[in-house]
Amino acid sequence: ILCERGIRTYSNHSRNTLDLNVVPLARERTHLPVVVDPSHGVGDSSRVRAMSRAAMACGAQGLLLEVHTDPSTAYSDGQQTVDMDTLQGILRDRETLSMLAD
Repeated sequence: ILCERGIRTYSNHSRNTLDLNVVPLARERTHLPVVVDPSHGVGDSSRVRAMSRAAMACGAQGLLLEVHTDPSTAYSDGQQTVDMDTLQGILRDRETLSMLAD
């Protein structure tokens, strides 16, 4: 399995820069499944759903998400952890995107 979870850059707008350009390239050049970790890729829960959508749209075959019922009480990485409502939204997005791909 290959996992894109962002690269460190000199930019300070996010924890890492999530390079979704690599997803279709990796799928083209390897036989391995490609997953994306938008939680670590951006480091900010408010952008995880949008980046999850983008990852799925460019061909990611899976997502790694940090989810907690109450992210403010998570033992680690609470700032990038999504709540259950956001997870439900990501799952709805997945269904919508899969219908569009057919």
